[in-house]
Amino acid sequence: MKVKRNTLLLLACLVWSAAGFNILRIGLMAYGPYWSVWNVLLSVLVFAVFQKFIFGKLVTKHTARIRSYTEERHFFLKFFDAKAFAVMAVMMTGGIGLRASGIAPDRFIAVFYTGLGASLLLAGLLFGCNFGKAVFNIAAQSATE
Repeated sequence: MKVKRNTLLLLACLVWSAAGFNILRIGLMAYGPYWSVWNVLLSVLVFAVFQKFIFGKLVTKHTARIRSYTEERHFFLKFFDAKAFAVMAVMMTGGIGLRASGIAPDRFIAVFYTGLGASLLLAGLLFGCNFGKAVFNIAAQSATE
């Protein structure tokens, strides 16, 4: 199924927002007995590291790639490249395995998942902003023609 180029940004928004929301929810549900200034600061640190070094760059890279397409319609899964899908698969498998095995203590799940989930959710929202900008630019162009 082919979609318009800018719809790829919307799909990235929906996928990453859903993943981020779910991971953030898991982290917050585990936080109960672990609320402390120190743990919240650690969650903020996890958020900042993932946003600065991984997801912020991912949003910029994939938005630029999508905008550079010359054809208007593309296969709906082209919102990411193979490397991004591999990263997503490894993260999902690792996260599920970590929780299912019981290796990671609940405090780790609370702190790490809250920071990671918030960063993923922000990445999804940034894709949504880029989609909105693209739609606005198209509308502005149409109005001037």
